[in-house]
Amino acid sequence: MPSRTLSAMDDHDPLTKAISPPPDETAAEKEARVKSELEAKRVSDAIDDDIDKQRIAEKRGPKPVRVLLLGQSESGKSTTLKNFQLMQDAKAFRKERSSWRALIQLNLVRSIHIILDAIARDYYPSSRPLMKDPNSSSTSPSVSPPSHAMPLPKETYLDPELLELRLRLDPLWKVQEQLARRLMIHESQWKEGLHGGREVVVNSAVAWKDVFTKKMANKRESSDSGRINWDDPTDPGRVLHECAEDMKRLWKHPLVQNLLEKQNLRLEEMAGFFLDEIDEITSEYYIPTNDHILKARLKTLGVSEHRVELNAGGGLGRDWRIYDVGGHRSLVTTWVPYFDNVDAIIFLAPISAFDQVLEEAPKVNRLEDSVMLWSSIVSNKLLERTDIILFLNKCDIMKTKLSSGIRLKDYVVSYGNRPNDFDSAASYLKKKFAGIMKEDSPLPRTFYCHLTTVTDTLSTQKVITSIKDMLMRDNLKHSTLLL
Repeated sequence: MPSRTLSAMDDHDPLTKAISPPPDETAAEKEARVKSELEAKRVSDAIDDDIDKQRIAEKRGPKPVRVLLLGQSESGKSTTLKNFQLMQDAKAFRKERSSWRALIQLNLVRSIHIILDAIARDYYPSSRPLMKDPNSSSTSPSVSPPSHAMPLPKETYLDPELLELRLRLDPLWKVQEQLARRLMIHESQWKEGLHGGREVVVNSAVAWKDVFTKKMANKRESSDSGRINWDDPTDPGRVLHECAEDMKRLWKHPLVQNLLEKQNLRLEEMAGFFLDEIDEITSEYYIPTNDHILKARLKTLGVSEHRVELNAGGGLGRDWRIYDVGGHRSLVTTWVPYFDNVDAIIFLAPISAFDQVLEEAPKVNRLEDSVMLWSSIVSNKLLERTDIILFLNKCDIMKTKLSSGIRLKDYVVSYGNRPNDFDSAASYLKKKFAGIMKEDSPLPRTFYCHLTTVTDTLSTQKVITSIKDMLMRDNLKHSTLLL
C-alpha cells in the first residue's frame, strides 16, 4: 500500500504533536514535566560544557597518549585495562565493588553449571545443554536453567552422591536469574558457551557498572563507599553461602575430575575461574578484592574508550586514552583501520591456549589464530608507523600446563624435539612472532615483547612502567610524548 502524503492543508504537524504536552495534563503533572525538562537540559548543558572544556584542554595541553588493546577473546585485554586503572588509583574499584561482587558470583555459578552440563552430556548424551525455564516470560532478563534440571533416563546410573549434589544445587538456577536481574542483563545478552553454561555478552557502550551501582544505591547501598546492604533479604549471596559446601564437594569429586579430564574441560584455565576460592566468595560478608576483580570475566563486544591519568608517582604525568576492542576476530580486524592515529598497540597473545580452539570457530586453534591476527596487524600499511608491543600472556597457565606433561609439539608441529619446558617454549614463540613482524611489516620496526601474567598486578604494572620508559626514550618517533 502506498504511503499517505501530507498536503499543505494538513492541520497536524507530527513533530509538533510529538513534543506537545498531553491535552489533559493537570497542573501538578505540568509542574513535574517542566521540572524534569529543566533538569534534563541542565544535565545536557553540563555534558556539553565538559566536552568543550576537554576539547580546549586538549588543544592547550599535551596530546593524550593513545593506546589500543588488541587480541582474541579471553586474551587478557580487559585485565590489562584494569591494571592501568589501578596504576591511576589503587582504590579505582572501590565505588564499584557491589557490581563486581555480583559479577564474580555469576562467574562462580556459571562454572558450576558448566560442570553440571558436563555431567548431563556424559550421562544423558541426547540432552540439550540448556532448556528454557517454563515459568519465565519472554521479556524477562532470566536465563535458561542448566541441564542438571532435566531428569536422567531410567537406564542411566548416576553416582548417588552426584545425583544428590545435582538436586541440592538446583537453587543456583534461581541465583543466576537474580544476579542477571541485578546486573540489568537481558535474555538476549546470554550466549551459549562452547563447553556449556551460558555466558554474559554485553555491548561495550553499556555502562553496566554505573547502572548497577545507581540501582543498588536506591536500596540503601552506598555508591560512595561501595558498601553492600547486608540486610537485603533478596541478596543471592545468602543462597550461595548455603550452597558453598555442596559446590566444593562437586568440584572436588573424583568422578567430576575424571569427567572433566575426559571431556578436555580445564576450568582453571578459563577466565572467571573462582572454584578454588569458593569459601571466600560465598562468605556472608564477601567483598571483592582487587585480585578477584582482575580475574572477573564479562565478555564485551565493540570498542570502548577509557581515560586514565597517571601522575608522576604512577609512572606518567599524562592523560592516557586506552581503547579496548572486544568481540570476535572478524570484528577486531574490522575496527583496526580506524585507529591509525594511536601511539601504540598492545597486542595480547595467550600462549597457554596452544591446545585450545576458538569458541566462535571450533576448528581454529587459538594460538594459530593469535599468530594470524598478529600477522594481519603488523602487515597493515595504515599501522606501519605505529609501534606494537607484544604481550605473550598467561605464562602462569603455560608453565603449569607444560609441567603437567602436555606437549607443545603435539599442537605446534614446527616446535619439533625442543625441550618441553616453559623457557624453551617461550623463547621459540617469541622468535616466531618476531620473525613474522620482520617479514610482514611494511617498514622496519623494533620488536617489543613481554612475557606476562596480567592477573598479577605487581608484575604487570612493572611491565606498563617499562612501556612508559620505552616511550620516554623516544621509541615512538611520530608522537609527542616527552614530558
